[in-house]
Amino acid sequence: MIRKNIMQAFCAISVIMLLITILQACTKSETLPDVLTDSIYDIDSNVYPIVKIGNQWWMAKNLEVKHFRNGRSIKEVPLNSQNIQWDTNLNQAACCLYQGNTDAPGLLYNWYAVTDTNNIAPPGWHVATDDDWQQLEQFLGMSISQTQSIGWRGSNEGNKLKIEGPFGWTLSENPNRVWGNNQSGFAALAGSCRLFNGQWGSPGLNATGFWWTASANDSNTAWYRYLDYNKSEVFRYFTSKAYGFSIRCVKDK
Repeated sequence: MIRKNIMQAFCAISVIMLLITILQACTKSETLPDVLTDSIYDIDSNVYPIVKIGNQWWMAKNLEVKHFRNGRSIKEVPLNSQNIQWDTNLNQAACCLYQGNTDAPGLLYNWYAVTDTNNIAPPGWHVATDDDWQQLEQFLGMSISQTQSIGWRGSNEGNKLKIEGPFGWTLSENPNRVWGNNQSGFAALAGSCRLFNGQWGSPGLNATGFWWTASANDSNTAWYRYLDYNKSEVFRYFTSKAYGFSIRCVKDK
């Protein structure tokens, strides 16, 4: 009888402890913040996953905001616009959606949007500079001299930046196609570009991706990065500020 009473008491205590654990778990979950620490929002409430690569925090998605940080709108130049031409005379901040395709990975921006004093990046963040990109590339395996050179550089750093294949970088049946592995978590997608004369980049989506840096080369050109569906490396060069490229932001230090 004594043994039976002990067992009943033990079972009752176990049930009570289980209930306390469940209640504590529920209470704890209710106090969690609404915004996850691995995501940020822009002023238009777009959500961006973020990833720590080395000592840097990067957006893991291309920017798609249509307003500056202070709420001022960014001029949107639509497909085949008759009123505003996207060209070298458009020396003010502008954005567009590649060929009006809603499957495009983010918006394309000219360089004037990148450095507009109204600030396109969310608070606490900035558009990645050429130095930011070089730091990223060094962490992924490039030497300092490689990061500072132009053209195609490195070996497989581009694959480490691209989203894991076969998604996002597919194009026909080209046997030279190279799949990304996204080892960095950067999750680069091929958003193509808009040319200085308003034409769209070719071969386009799923084949090429271009990203501005916030670093000017001279009064007319700025530095950028380029990834290609059949290349494993990362391309660095400068071009006219009138081009439309994707943007990635880095957390301020």
